[in-house]
Amino acid sequence: MQNQQVHVAIAILHQQDKFLMQLRDNIPNIAAAGCWGLFGGHIEVGETADIAVQREVLEEIGYTLTSFAEFGCYPDEKIVRHVFHAPLLVELDQLVLNEGWDMRLLTPEDIRQGECYSQNAGEVRPLGLMHQRIMLDFIEKNTKDHP
Repeated sequence: MQNQQVHVAIAILHQQDKFLMQLRDNIPNIAAAGCWGLFGGHIEVGETADIAVQREVLEEIGYTLTSFAEFGCYPDEKIVRHVFHAPLLVELDQLVLNEGWDMRLLTPEDIRQGECYSQNAGEVRPLGLMHQRIMLDFIEKNTKDHP
């Protein structure tokens, strides 16, 4: 029997050339445990990717996505990632981290380096590889179009 691919919806939230990322919980059985990643999660049965990304962002940080757009789709053997992007229109202190270990606005430099310090973890933590690739694609596409 073949494994069914899991579909997830994730959001690139940007504010003044920085990107909001979540330090995932350091739990061994989750993907990219203890790594920086994007907010989002599983698309539920009967749900579209755009509805799922709104629900997940609201659940994870209490933020309502008002205007957002699709960025792309990143499938691999196990997961199909539906990626959206949206401006983050509030300050970090207005968000509530309901899922994950930490959140922080990362610079393009942090993302290129593939790691960033976490106040909550008290150490530098790596970016999840797929999330780093998605972010590098996004940064490249958006800086090429707007020099």
